[in-house]
Amino acid sequence: MSIGLILECGPEGADKLVCEYFAARLRPGVALVSRTMDDKPSLLNDAATAASALLADGCERVLIVWDLRPAWPDTTTKACRAVERLTLLKSLTAAGLHGRPVYLVCVEQELESWLLADEAKLSSFLSTPEHAYTVARVRAPDRVQIPKSKVMNHFREARGWRYEDRVHAIKVLREGEPNWSRLRRSDSFARFEAKLLC
Repeated sequence: MSIGLILECGPEGADKLVCEYFAARLRPGVALVSRTMDDKPSLLNDAATAASALLADGCERVLIVWDLRPAWPDTTTKACRAVERLTLLKSLTAAGLHGRPVYLVCVEQELESWLLADEAKLSSFLSTPEHAYTVARVRAPDRVQIPKSKVMNHFREARGWRYEDRVHAIKVLREGEPNWSRLRRSDSFARFEAKLLC
């Protein structure tokens, strides 16, 4: 079985690394085929074409994954999941993909919401043998405003490091086994999981 992922990042971006990591853990043995769109405007414009190609190449399903509030937002418009979803649905319908196994997953707010959901991994990654660092539990990770900023603050406080998503996000996730129940407190992660497994 193969699953296509259409992602709002560069070829080795954090979204690709993180989504592929989780997909491989949730669906062991699945073949993943990722297409990166660089930024949200490109994803909104080109995802239907990429989804058509992935399905034609044999993917059994395709997930389109994007951040509601990406690191470099379009400051001329307000981010709105409903508007972005409608834009994608219209383009998918125009491409003849209505009713095909193409699923939309909008990450609220940013990918770092998922890091904050599994705070034990973040704590483990930032701790040293001499100094344990504790990240407080976040009960509603999707409601944290600017989660990337929160993660950056933890990195600075704990280790004096500058957080770089494409380098550090995957390293945090590799700190032991995922806590699936904590991750599912993020509705967007729960949707990602559900669409991978349906």
